Amino acid sequence: MKGIYTIVLLLFSNIFMTFAWYGHLQFKKISCLQQVGLIGVVLISWGLAFFEYVFQVPANKIGFEDNGGPFSMFELKIIQEVISLLVFTLITVFIFRTDKLAWNHAIGFFFMVLAVYFIFKKW
Repeated sequence: MKGIYTIVLLLFSNIFMTFAWYGHLQFKKISCLQQVGLIGVVLISWGLAFFEYVFQVPANKIGFEDNGGPFSMFELKIIQEVISLLVFTLITVFIFRTDKLAWNHAIGFFFMVLAVYFIFKKW
């Protein structure tokens, strides 16, 4: 169950992370945010990043094997990276609508799946 909690919390964390890191690139599409300067963008992103950490820190705390969770640090990191790319892709394609998926993305995701396999494989 801790593994599921960890993954769900990392999903929420990465949603906030994606908006904190890339959401300001969409401000030109929102009339009340078009004139926000760099300081404003940084402050808005920091506000969103706070919520990223609200979910990310407990996810790693719950999921880490030394705290009774099922994952090593390497496993936590690769889970986070895969979730990050998945969330980023979905938000970019379906919410921001700035890019389209292409064959090279599929190949990259395939290699990420291979990375997960090799990280989780017990040799």
